[in-house]
Amino acid sequence: MIRRIALAFVLCALVTCSAFGDDKDKFFDSNGVKIHYVVEGQGEPVVLIHGFTASIQMQWGLPGILSKLSKDYQVVAYDNRGHGRSGKPHDPSMYGVEMVNDVTRLMDHLNIKKAHVVGYSMGGFITDLLVATHPDRLITATLGGAGWMRPDDSRMSFMTELADSLDAGKGIGPLINQLTPAGRPKPTEEQIDSFNQMLSLTNDPKALAACVRGMGKLNVTEAQLKANKVPVLALIGELDPLKAGVDELKTVMPDLKVVVIEDTDHMTAFRDPKFIGGLEDFLEAHSKLKPAAAAADGAK
Repeated sequence: MIRRIALAFVLCALVTCSAFGDDKDKFFDSNGVKIHYVVEGQGEPVVLIHGFTASIQMQWGLPGILSKLSKDYQVVAYDNRGHGRSGKPHDPSMYGVEMVNDVTRLMDHLNIKKAHVVGYSMGGFITDLLVATHPDRLITATLGGAGWMRPDDSRMSFMTELADSLDAGKGIGPLINQLTPAGRPKPTEEQIDSFNQMLSLTNDPKALAACVRGMGKLNVTEAQLKANKVPVLALIGELDPLKAGVDELKTVMPDLKVVVIEDTDHMTAFRDPKFIGGLEDFLEAHSKLKPAAAAADGAK
């Protein structure tokens, strides 16, 4: 797993600066923080929110998700604050709920009233809170590699250790260990050091530490979830340790649609064809505008 992650970061570092032309790269000011985004395709809007330490390219570009969705939808993908080509503040108070506000501010900036929102990992937890606090802005919500982060969730106690490790310049070893599937050997120190070197090519450790410290503000309550009326899909790897949170979410959100991607973990599920396949099926089922590809097939 470590080798696959490191390779992804190397590829991301090589293409991040040149993947999009000047006509696609855009920026806007979100309460004092510069946010980088791209818009591709036409149709109903789909907003993509990447995970921790990732970027537009790493999460959505390299696996082909951005290009596939843009054939039928207007896809808006952005770099979270603290990531990619967006601003990287070092103050924890500028993360958490502010990351949720970045989504609605970007939608306002683009005059988008409602959108399908798709988040992976940290982006999934941002989407959770969007469902709870801004349901009027959502057509659907998709949680990739993420479930329910409850208030005072004991499983998130390692986050302090992770933030301290980043602040001390020791990287994200605690997170790598946390995401290693049960039954698999923990990565060696050498493997973690190798990955952290790759991480430093595209990230600011102090900004990542601040992001982690603010992430506890993304939790949602049981009452908020039970009140949900937005169609929600969870796409989760069979071996992903975060699947437990999806299972718990299903108990309080009975209408939640869950797609378990066999033989994948947190770092491989979003690159599996079943991920984009399940996402496309869900979006089409809840789209008011029939996707162009589906309409073309129906006309044959």
